[in-house]
Amino acid sequence: MKSLQQSFTVTFNYTVHFTENLFDPQNPTFRSVLRDDGHAGERKLFFVVDSGVHQATPALLGDIHAYAAAQPGAFQLSGEPLIVPGGEGAKNDPGLVERILEAVNTHGIDRHSYLVAIGGGAVLDMVGYAAAVAHRGVRHIRVPTTVLSQNDSGVGVKNGINAFNKKNFLGTFAPPYAVLNDFAFLRTLHERDWRAGIAEAIKVALIKDAAFYRFIKENAKALNHREMPAMQQLIHRCAQMHLQHIAGRDPFETGSSRPLDFGHWAAHKLEQLTHYSLRHGEAVAIGMALDTTYSYLSGRLPRAEWKDVMDTLRDLGFKLFVPELAQNLDTPANSVLKGLSEFREHLGGQLTIMLLDRIGHGVEVHEMDQAHLLQSIQALEKEFMSLGVDE
Repeated sequence: MKSLQQSFTVTFNYTVHFTENLFDPQNPTFRSVLRDDGHAGERKLFFVVDSGVHQATPALLGDIHAYAAAQPGAFQLSGEPLIVPGGEGAKNDPGLVERILEAVNTHGIDRHSYLVAIGGGAVLDMVGYAAAVAHRGVRHIRVPTTVLSQNDSGVGVKNGINAFNKKNFLGTFAPPYAVLNDFAFLRTLHERDWRAGIAEAIKVALIKDAAFYRFIKENAKALNHREMPAMQQLIHRCAQMHLQHIAGRDPFETGSSRPLDFGHWAAHKLEQLTHYSLRHGEAVAIGMALDTTYSYLSGRLPRAEWKDVMDTLRDLGFKLFVPELAQNLDTPANSVLKGLSEFREHLGGQLTIMLLDRIGHGVEVHEMDQAHLLQSIQALEKEFMSLGVDE
């Protein structure tokens, strides 16, 4: 028997920039990012814009055109920007991917051109997926416009769309060329979207950094009042920790360990069960409350720390229970409990769930005791009904 073995390493580099008013002609960030790509000629760009962002910032398209006009010879817009629906609907409609691929073909977007996505995490996920499969990968620039996408989903390497009633069933690991976080977009956010993104920061703090958790807890009032300095610090630290994790041993998640998915096995299922009326961050907050309660009831997490987490989530305005969490528990296939098997399937191999043994330190387990899980759901329901779990 003869065999040939191949082994090679590919290095990925991209930068997350933090700025304001990205398309102000006086702001050099965007043109600097393009200039650094080493390409001597004019670059072709095609923009895809979240409809919610378009509505909230009606001057945006004009600003993009004016910015391009102020950079003669640097880049050209290959057609009018494509406006697509925002929110989870962007990932549930495969026709949107087809429209982007059509535009790539029509406008001659090649591997030296750019797809630029401006929007929330769902739109970035969908456009990133289209960019990854077109020509086996065209350059993709992300301009996240929500707290959630600026501190978490938009700075990572994952892209995807939903299929077969499953979150991110189709997807790729394809790093962006660059991420441009424009804090000015945050001022246009609905209150729910401002708050929802904080959940991912709490998540990474709870499993990795007690000091960051304390910062969030101590700045809950400032965050609730939409004070930008506190939010900017939260986003920067959360994005930094996310990037540090990606640079670790398993950036493309070939194994079963998914520590940054703390609270997510239930969150993904709750999004589906509520027909996506829950924002992703809102569902993650409930998922974290569930897994933190399970950590306490299973003897891992001290009661005082469990209560601290519950209080912090409530202080930030999160609901810790929705009726769908407790529905159909006697038929697991139709309940949130189905999320465990779907999570295992998505991971492949062994079920791996992140729990807490103390604030700032997560611990992985490979099974969930159903009695404790049901007890945890009942505890959250009781807390919702009485505004506090009894001793």
